[in-house]
Amino acid sequence: MQDISRRNALILGAGLTGAMLTRRAAAQAAAQPLLTRPIPHSGERLPVVGLGTANNFGAGERADLRKVLESLVGGGAKLIDTASSYGAAEAVIGDLVAEAKLRDRVFLATKVRAEDAANGNDEFRQSRQKLRTDKVDLLQLHNVSKAGQSLGYLRDWKAQGLCRYVGVTSTFPRDFPALEAVIKREKPDFVQVNYSLGDREVEARLLPAAADAGAAVLTALPFGRNSLFRAVRGKEPPEWAKEFDAASWAQFFLKYLIGNPAVTAVIPGTTKAEHMLDNLGAGRGRLPDPAQRRAMVQLFESLN
Repeated sequence: MQDISRRNALILGAGLTGAMLTRRAAAQAAAQPLLTRPIPHSGERLPVVGLGTANNFGAGERADLRKVLESLVGGGAKLIDTASSYGAAEAVIGDLVAEAKLRDRVFLATKVRAEDAANGNDEFRQSRQKLRTDKVDLLQLHNVSKAGQSLGYLRDWKAQGLCRYVGVTSTFPRDFPALEAVIKREKPDFVQVNYSLGDREVEARLLPAAADAGAAVLTALPFGRNSLFRAVRGKEPPEWAKEFDAASWAQFFLKYLIGNPAVTAVIPGTTKAEHMLDNLGAGRGRLPDPAQRRAMVQLFESLN
């Protein structure tokens, strides 16, 4: 669904075919490096655009999905975010990363739902098996919903070398107070939340809490479950988007997020290599300043 709506927005708006988009994105990749930002707790730099795999990634054609991963890495990025609850995504990623010999070039992030080690050991072990790796780069406690939840057992696994970073996630606003409490107390390495031009609730409290905790921030659902592309269907990006090098609506939407210094990386999902290349373009060139970001909000709100 995401790719279909996105394609319609491109064709009916700017009039770009997938092939034209791929050529433009490839030219961008050759011309400019991908922006990186530091993970606060370590200083390790992470490219600002990655790949999310929640929306049926594991159900796509293997050849197409391999091209997505190769486009990600070939374009200078590395972050792949998945979860044990994302259907076949972990197993497909593990197979394709192994086949393409990309393990040393990707940053693998996954998630567990269990709230304690006793219930989480099997889940995490199975995730590593599916991903074909002895350790992951980031392990996140998925969908935090209770203020008292602890990251102690994830940190034990980190100490054992089974993951390099630990984090927390939520995409449910009803759970944001609990997530905020956990962030403030546990000070995780990473926080993952839903954030888009059309869904800015996290700007008020969660992003400041993450910054105060020294946590890197990953933004899930940066296209608002496709609602952003539906809002601009048949329209072209404004001329002033060129001032911060946004060549498509996808880049416009992603640059709004990357323009917030609290954001470490955006993780849009796709099963199309040309869309992966287009997304990577958001991490190149200039970013919108605060005044331009306000204008982006005003434009989007005027469409609704």
